[in-house]
Amino acid sequence: MFRTKRSGLVRRLWRSRAPVEGDGEADRGTHGSGGCCMGKTTKVAKSNAGSEAELKALTHSILKKIKEKQLEVLLQAVESKGGARSPCLLLPSKVDAKVGQQSYSLPMLLYKVFRWPDLRHSSELKRLSCCESYGKINPELVCCNPHHMSRLCELDSPDSGPSSSETGGTTYSAPVGLSDSLALQESGDRAHWCVVAYWEEKTRVGRLYSVQEPSLDIFYDLPQGNGFCLGQLCSDNKSQLVQMVRAKIGYGIQLTREPDGVWVYNRSCYPIFIKSATLDNPDSRTLLVHKVFPGFSIKAFDYDKAGSLQRPNDHEFTQQPRTGFTVQISFVKGWGQCYTRQFISSCPCWLEVIFNTR
Repeated sequence: MFRTKRSGLVRRLWRSRAPVEGDGEADRGTHGSGGCCMGKTTKVAKSNAGSEAELKALTHSILKKIKEKQLEVLLQAVESKGGARSPCLLLPSKVDAKVGQQSYSLPMLLYKVFRWPDLRHSSELKRLSCCESYGKINPELVCCNPHHMSRLCELDSPDSGPSSSETGGTTYSAPVGLSDSLALQESGDRAHWCVVAYWEEKTRVGRLYSVQEPSLDIFYDLPQGNGFCLGQLCSDNKSQLVQMVRAKIGYGIQLTREPDGVWVYNRSCYPIFIKSATLDNPDSRTLLVHKVFPGFSIKAFDYDKAGSLQRPNDHEFTQQPRTGFTVQISFVKGWGQCYTRQFISSCPCWLEVIFNTR
């Protein structure tokens, strides 16, 4: 039987769908074991998501209505897992699809099929700033590229149970890395909005990376990378743990300055860990280390909150008033009270991001 190119694309897309929890292929990074996570996810059994046959028939019927070039765009995004730069996939936002007793918009269905089978509502999502649909409200056509979206991390309330809060408390102190004055001097550029330093344990690797563009990719290995490539830095560290973690950085993170603050999107296959003064209660004497799963975004820095931070009883904070303008990010390994590593300087691979004032 003669098979068209379109039907071949549809079959390849279906084979590349996101695995459902319990089928043996689920993303090991998205669903964590043990108590706490910033990106709270819900386990989904196949029976709860509708029958496989029903979902397959519905997905095929929708994909066959999409233009061939759009199918190619979707396939590029899905097969590269977001590593390749893929354009927007603009489709009608008003079309609904039904799986079992649940109705989904066309974008939501594609997001569920190709990225997050446990996705329940659009409020759980954040659109990336690179997308044409970013910031638009109720457009007729909306981007349905699953890799132009991220899951939204919500901060845990003080009364939340351990199931939604993997955090490691650390006493607030000045960063173990660069002082702000040194960072500004070494970058030699006042036009930047932040500078990034990469560390392996207690040793800084490479020079400071000065950021002028609104968005920066920080990665070890990215098919179409353009940004701060950690894989090109020369490191003398022979530690097996450092080398193992370095190789797991993969697609890394995306750091984006947006109107409401600075967002970090975890593009890798493993969790990242973040400490920021603006993520926590300003009256707290400790800062929490927050775990962010793959595919999730978190607002890691808020300029307004940082400007209003006052810790009059904190000697180190008053001695270094711009400490609130620093964010620390560790790849794969966490630190703090929940971990064997008490300080970020014990983590194999980590970043220090120092923000300039507006």
